[in-house]
Amino acid sequence: MTKAVSDDLEIEPRLTPARRLVDGLRRFFDGDIWHSFKSSRITVVATVITLVIFLAALFAPLVSPSNPYDLATLNLLDAFTAPVWVDDTGAGFLLGTDDQGRDMLSAIIFGTRVSLLVGFASIFFAMVIGISLGLLSGYVGGLTDAVIMRIADIQLSFPAILIALLIDGVVRGVLPSDRHNDVAVWVLIFAIGISNWVQFARTVRGSCMVERNKEYVQAARVIGIHPIVIMLRHVLPNVMGPVLVIATIGLAVAVLTEATLSFLGVGMPPTRPSLGTLVNTGQNFLASGEWWIAVFPGLALATLVLAVNLLGDWLRDALNPKLR
Repeated sequence: MTKAVSDDLEIEPRLTPARRLVDGLRRFFDGDIWHSFKSSRITVVATVITLVIFLAALFAPLVSPSNPYDLATLNLLDAFTAPVWVDDTGAGFLLGTDDQGRDMLSAIIFGTRVSLLVGFASIFFAMVIGISLGLLSGYVGGLTDAVIMRIADIQLSFPAILIALLIDGVVRGVLPSDRHNDVAVWVLIFAIGISNWVQFARTVRGSCMVERNKEYVQAARVIGIHPIVIMLRHVLPNVMGPVLVIATIGLAVAVLTEATLSFLGVGMPPTRPSLGTLVNTGQNFLASGEWWIAVFPGLALATLVLAVNLLGDWLRDALNPKLR
């Protein structure tokens, strides 16, 4: 009798990490999100394009034909060389060269790397600020909520590009001119991030105000869990769905903002070009016939932004339970 009871009460062995991973992948591929993804051809194409661009930027030194930053490999005699498929004397430059003899394909790959670096870092910075202030505003409420939201309302009255230009101008006025190029990327990350935190804060605040009145949060309060622990461990995981959607679309906005600032001449320096810097350089030669210097970086920028926006639109619909 004792043995039978013992067999019935035997606890199942704990699953190994590999088994948990397999079970998690099986649940994902059987779920609604994966079904929605594979059913949308546009989303699949956008994902493939995005992955190709991301991987090319990540492994730029390995996949690019040359290093545009290596002055030893540049030859001014190759400047303004047309793409090889336009002029068969193109010396093997698939997309031609710029005014310094740099291979445009390599410059675009490295420029995309810089643009994505600024985009990811600035959106992460905006997420940290926005989520923190949104949780604090939505959970605490009262005067704290009023102050944070009024600051957000004031910032929303100014275009993000104007705020970024203001911050960049202040930093350039404070620092000596010989330091501008050294801190350009950090200034861009801070300027773009600080101008995009409001969307995260307002979204998290709204979701947090709904979650704080639910039973699991009330139970956590009753047993004496610290409010910070409640916000981070219990509330935050339940408001991350809308945040991921905003972050995906915000990445495209951040890349476009960086390109705009660089095109205006207040972004990345010419010695470390981004896509915006390449377009800015190329537009000086459109009238003289070297159209490829501006057109191909512009097409790369438009393709990247469009693909990421399409992914963001799909993610917004896929995470909306009303549309399932």
